[in-house]
Amino acid sequence: MSTNRNMRAGAPSQEEIRRQNLGALLRFVHERGQISRAELTSELGLNRSTIGALTADLTEAGLVTEEAPRETGRAGRPSLVVRAMSESIYAYAVSVEVDQIRVARIGLGGVLLDQRSIPRPRGSIAGTIDPITTFIKQMAGEGRCVGAGIAVCGMVRREDGMVHLSPYLGGAVDEPIADSLRERLPELLPQVAVANVADLCALAEHTRGVAAGCDNFIYMYGDVGVGAGIVAGGHRVTGHGGYGGEVGHMVVNPVGRPCGCGSKGCWETEIGEHTLLKLAQSTDIGAQAVLAVVDRASRGDHIAQAAVRQVGDWLGFGVANLVNIFNPELVIFGGTLRDVYLASAAQVRSKLNSIALAATREHVRLRTPALGSDGALIGAAELAFQQLLNDPLA
Repeated sequence: MSTNRNMRAGAPSQEEIRRQNLGALLRFVHERGQISRAELTSELGLNRSTIGALTADLTEAGLVTEEAPRETGRAGRPSLVVRAMSESIYAYAVSVEVDQIRVARIGLGGVLLDQRSIPRPRGSIAGTIDPITTFIKQMAGEGRCVGAGIAVCGMVRREDGMVHLSPYLGGAVDEPIADSLRERLPELLPQVAVANVADLCALAEHTRGVAAGCDNFIYMYGDVGVGAGIVAGGHRVTGHGGYGGEVGHMVVNPVGRPCGCGSKGCWETEIGEHTLLKLAQSTDIGAQAVLAVVDRASRGDHIAQAAVRQVGDWLGFGVANLVNIFNPELVIFGGTLRDVYLASAAQVRSKLNSIALAATREHVRLRTPALGSDGALIGAAELAFQQLLNDPLA
């Protein structure tokens, strides 16, 4: 067989190129919001007739709509504006947290259409299925559901979404939360995807938050435990089985406290919720208790100030090591670590400057999430939309 024929055989077909372009256009509209055909032509590097044909295909599929723009005051025929059909194309987003369960219906384009929450029942993660099912049934809307994304505080097996271990959700081991929801709601959920909450918060901030346009960053997520969503070269780093990012179990103090994982001196034993509250002599638990300690510190309470400083020192110690390893442009502090970081920013930056290599620390920025507590839900929805965005006409 000739070389030319081999080259032709390996080249993508016109139909494959068309589907790739459809996905690129839909993703652009989904992430950037409504945009004119002229701007799409410039941003995607395709000619006007190709953009017209692609938007016509997506309109026929019910994924986007084209409208005349508002009066521009300019001469000539205005370019049509393309926007996602957020009201009729949607996904369900679920966040199973230590203290609560949140469920939302989110339209294409990242539009929050409906949201419900409830305190999380005690016990294993299996006990969350009933309230999640109830909320999804209550929020069922007209149009097309593309599936559901679920964020959990635990280790999630990438292959099938099995929650392998979640010590802070009742000690769950091998909980098939995705399969359970599919069985309960086969008519509503064509697909269900599960991922770690830190990974999905990172995905959300990368798509439409403070890390938009930044391809190398770390999202630190804290509650009772500590995890990280890591993005390198624009791709999420989740490891071989999907269990990557468990930075809370990086041993930083070999003579430190025992950890729930069975080790000793893990990073989360120095910066986690329980440690801060114990140091501050607080008898409460949960995110509100952490906020109360930070508030006490801001009002001059010496015990709370000392607690925040100590946790801040350890937070900076671990971040400095992660900066040396991954060389990120950005480190984001989410969950309860947001408030701890804001209260101890001086200690964190001081440790970073004294421990991290000059080459890795000189450009790194420390930030809090733009999406706040909604990051987990928005990231879960993004996970559910991926198949549609990859191939809109599949």
